Amino acid sequence: MSNISGDLILTADTIRQRLSGTKLPTRPTDIVMPPGSSRWPEPMREQLSGELTPAGVLIPILQHDAVLSVLLTQRSAELRHHAGQVSFPGGRMEECDDSVEATALRETHEEVGIAPHDITVVGYLRPMPTITGYAVTPVIGLVAAEVELEIDRTEVEYTFEVPLSFLLDKRNDVRTEREVSGRKVPMIEFHWENERIWGATAFMILALRKLLLKQ
Repeated sequence: MSNISGDLILTADTIRQRLSGTKLPTRPTDIVMPPGSSRWPEPMREQLSGELTPAGVLIPILQHDAVLSVLLTQRSAELRHHAGQVSFPGGRMEECDDSVEATALRETHEEVGIAPHDITVVGYLRPMPTITGYAVTPVIGLVAAEVELEIDRTEVEYTFEVPLSFLLDKRNDVRTEREVSGRKVPMIEFHWENERIWGATAFMILALRKLLLKQ
């Protein structure tokens, strides 16, 4: 159970209730642009709104006795896309996947060893674009904390957990800028211990926070 703000007590049941109205997108390439994207350089916006490949990631929320935490991965430095970055387990949609939810569950099993039957899917975020040409649908799943991870070291260097309460607290937002096409673009990222969570992963966390806190 986590105190977030005011008298809100966030539990697994609260998460289920807050996300109950979300649905798996009918078209996984129908993206929603990140907040503040209207101020981004035109070339960047054109790139994000071009032809995109559907992909799915899982936002795994681990249920410890008294604390909910979010599992993230540090991607291998040898990968072609997003090498060495912090991300959620997931990847591109393959022909064997009947939905991006199936993609997220399959990739999570392959990357960190959490089997689909150990995940309770409780909600979805709308597809988001990445600068590498993907439309990523985040799938939110509750996972028992005692599940054993089996990490595929070719894709994931290591995993770590961040308390959900930390990510939902706006006081932990780190406001920064990134230069794109000669123009400074405002961003929000999170710093937890020695980890930096930024880019598309941070946008997903912010979108999840908006739903959970009803903002």
